Amino acid sequence: MTNGQKDALFTLIKSLSKSEKRQFKLYVNRLGMNAEAKFLALFNLLEKLKQYDERQILESGIVKKQQLSNLKAHLYKQVLISLRLNPVHQNVRSQLREQLDFATILYHKGLYKQSLKMLDRAKTAAIEHEEKNIAYEVVELEKIIESQYITRSMSNRAEQLVEQAKTISRQNVLTSRLSNLSLQLYGLMLKTGYVKNDEELQVVKKFFSDKLPEYDNDLMGFREKLWLFKAYLWYSFLTQDFLASYRYSKKWVDLFDEYPKMIKLNPVFFLKGHNYLLESLFFIKKQTHFKEVLTKLEKLNESEAFVVDDNIESLLFLYTYSHKINYHFLSGTFNEGIPVVDEVLSGLKKYQSRIDEHHIMVFYYKIACLYFGAGDNRSCIKYLQKIINNRSLKMRQDLMCFARVLNLVAHYDAGIDYNLEMQIRITYKFLLKMDNLQKVQKEMIRFLRSLGDFYPQDLKNEFAKLHATLKEYEDHPYEKRAFLYLDIISWLESKIKGKPVGEIIREKALMLNK
Repeated sequence: MTNGQKDALFTLIKSLSKSEKRQFKLYVNRLGMNAEAKFLALFNLLEKLKQYDERQILESGIVKKQQLSNLKAHLYKQVLISLRLNPVHQNVRSQLREQLDFATILYHKGLYKQSLKMLDRAKTAAIEHEEKNIAYEVVELEKIIESQYITRSMSNRAEQLVEQAKTISRQNVLTSRLSNLSLQLYGLMLKTGYVKNDEELQVVKKFFSDKLPEYDNDLMGFREKLWLFKAYLWYSFLTQDFLASYRYSKKWVDLFDEYPKMIKLNPVFFLKGHNYLLESLFFIKKQTHFKEVLTKLEKLNESEAFVVDDNIESLLFLYTYSHKINYHFLSGTFNEGIPVVDEVLSGLKKYQSRIDEHHIMVFYYKIACLYFGAGDNRSCIKYLQKIINNRSLKMRQDLMCFARVLNLVAHYDAGIDYNLEMQIRITYKFLLKMDNLQKVQKEMIRFLRSLGDFYPQDLKNEFAKLHATLKEYEDHPYEKRAFLYLDIISWLESKIKGKPVGEIIREKALMLNK
């Protein structure tokens, strides 16, 4: 039996809404095909199955084993054609592609004037909507037609097309180089996390300066600016310059205010801009501004002007709930955040085919921290184990490392210390293997390892000593990242003052937002 999540056709059919399924059947009928056509029968069967089962398909008698692959490929294509015809999936980009296809047909029919007229309209619309890759294809076709059919409409037609091609090509090359740089920095962030020392910082700085192309801000359009802001954003995240990440994520969001038409054409980038703005505000602890942006994000679901498709729906869930939890971290309202956990788990189940494993693990870590802050250490450990036991997660080494450190602290707090020494050794070896052992982590492990040597009456004093040591690292350019994953300082203060950690964080939040 094949895993349904890995079968492309089954996953596609299961992603269809009721209206899309109805439209597919109407589309098949319009083709004048027999209602008993094999590919339609296969569609009806797969629609009813709860999981992909090749044995059940073969037993249905619809198709023989040697023909199944071809039939599935044909059905997959027909479903996509049906979706392409659906007005819901039509946008400026698809309309421009359609106009280019029509113009190409007219050209092959020898109807040059009609083709050129259609291409001119498509080119104007493509440039207006920043679809410069399509605009370049249009100009290239115009050049081909003009080389065969002289319109004589203007004497400098050839020079004009050549100049347009050069300009659009330069813009596309700049966009491509900036998007490459942004993607490479993002990949580096996922793989290794923030820079950990001067050596890594210099490597990232050199990589960024070598790869950043020259640009003239006055000549840049929406696309070029968007990718420029993205590249700077990932650079600032990697180097832990969170004020810079705030500035560039804000520029990203403001760009859509400057070009409001781009929201409908680039809804994913619009959402991502708000997501990174919220992340930046979280890191610099601007609770009031954070709440304003989060409220704006939550209201997008209710906005008629913002079109929500399957992809956007899952992204809205991902970003909204991630930052709902972050807000409880900022405000110290851990207990109030616990009801969000069931909503998150329900959403992860609903969107499981559209959310990658990395983001699921990040949610588990956030849920674990939420329970830790609320004092429910056993639930915290439960979700940390989901990360620790994940053998396939290759990204975000920092997430894996801090999950293990928090696991040790939660075991201590929960009084589950019968095998703490062994867990400390395992964690220490893991951090050494990952080459991710920071001073903060060393101090935490040293402290936990020596807990058995302290008398109960001395514990508060030992907590105070560790607090004083770690305080020195709170603003350290590389060590401070440890506190982004786990607010050890507030935990120690809760031990020293005999208060819940949530109360300590709430007091700090009130001071910051006075």
